[in-house]
Amino acid sequence: MAEGTTSRTPSPTSSPAELEGDTYLHRRTLRRGSAGWLLLTGLGVAYVVSGDFSGWNIGLSKGGFGGLAIATLLMGAMYACLVFALAELSAILPTAGGGYGFARRALGTWGGFLTGTAILIEYILAPAAISIFIGDYVESLGLFGLTSSWPVYLACFAIFIAIHLWGVGEALRFSLVVTAIAVAALLIFAVGAFTDFHAGGLDDIPVDQDAMGANSWLPFGLLGIWAAFPFGMWFFLGVEGVPLAAEEAKDPVRSMPRALALSMGILVLLAVITFFASTGARGSAAIQEAGNPLVVALQGDGDPTPLSRFVNYAGLAGLVASFFSLIYAGSRQLFALSRAGYLPRFLSLTSRRKSPYLGLLIPGAIGFALAAGTGNGMRMLNIAVFGATISYALMALSHIVLRRREPELPRPYRTPGGVLTSSVAFVLALSALVATFLVDKDAAFMALGVYAVALAYFAFYSRHHLVARAPEEEFAALAAAEAELERD
Repeated sequence: MAEGTTSRTPSPTSSPAELEGDTYLHRRTLRRGSAGWLLLTGLGVAYVVSGDFSGWNIGLSKGGFGGLAIATLLMGAMYACLVFALAELSAILPTAGGGYGFARRALGTWGGFLTGTAILIEYILAPAAISIFIGDYVESLGLFGLTSSWPVYLACFAIFIAIHLWGVGEALRFSLVVTAIAVAALLIFAVGAFTDFHAGGLDDIPVDQDAMGANSWLPFGLLGIWAAFPFGMWFFLGVEGVPLAAEEAKDPVRSMPRALALSMGILVLLAVITFFASTGARGSAAIQEAGNPLVVALQGDGDPTPLSRFVNYAGLAGLVASFFSLIYAGSRQLFALSRAGYLPRFLSLTSRRKSPYLGLLIPGAIGFALAAGTGNGMRMLNIAVFGATISYALMALSHIVLRRREPELPRPYRTPGGVLTSSVAFVLALSALVATFLVDKDAAFMALGVYAVALAYFAFYSRHHLVARAPEEEFAALAAAEAELERD
């Protein structure tokens, strides 16, 4: 059903809000037609681009050059397969619910909530972590004379949330500009780094002789490949959030698959050139634990060069692009879950400019508190990765289930390879989920704790107060009704 269609017959999950005519959904609408394929592509790259500037290189300390290369290849395959599956699902159900909406149709209310909560963990924790990295960058560059980073965290959340409150079109255009600067900087970096490329530096990390299968390319053995999975993900982490913009997109049935494919292609190119240029210019050992690996790759222990200074400032642009876009993604996931009653409904109220203002302000306040209170960006990113891997497995499973259970469902776009493609994504996502325990088991258990609290809220309260007229819920209810008619 289209949004605003009146339904007077309460469903099993109906609430009094269903009987208020169009008022409930009218106060919870986004600005449609604000984003074409170019802005959506920019959004997909923006989610991820900060990962090219730092973070991925820690995978070298877990698996060496060969281990991280294989991990990146496998994680790239996982994301490519997942993106193809999501392109099909987003063309079927172009709403702000994204992964929650897909899982709701395929796996029921529990599956929808599990998926939506995992995505929400990723998109609330990741901006908090990135704000810490932005603060570190600003402080290290000596900008504004700051000796403490918490004012930077506050400024990030305040300024960029204000831009989002202004309107989605303006926000995505700002994101596109900053992302373009970051991508251009990566290409310029690669040109400079490749002029000093030395193949002998790729495998210069000392070999752990006790590790099974260890050699110069796999200095930590075969297990190092698995341990490097979460860092191979950093080249792509977040691109799956593009479908969250479907309700605000122009012609989402066509623009969404196109934007997802283009985003993934750009990210693969950036991953390859960044990985090889960085390790070849200075050696894997020199950058494996660097907070700013691209700058280290260019200057080593020497004095800053004009190019290294440029890349240093551009890294700040990359962090801003990802921070800004992840705030957007988190607000839309929270909006969709709240509109359908999985979370408190007031969180989905929108302003006159059609922005979910509470969905922006409350996660922003939580993110600032986490950043200022802990200062541990890596721990929060590891928690975000844990949530992401759960959501990937459930979204891939949703594609498999819908292909098997509803083969006749109209599919304007069909995933190349069908169920085989999403099955590859499912298996690799589960492997990446287990790998998070190898990297930071404390972060994994913290994420499980948050999950447990959320599930208790759903089990004892919100599943009894769902809003059947929310688009994702209506879509699932329609499927159930059609199945019942077929049985009769």
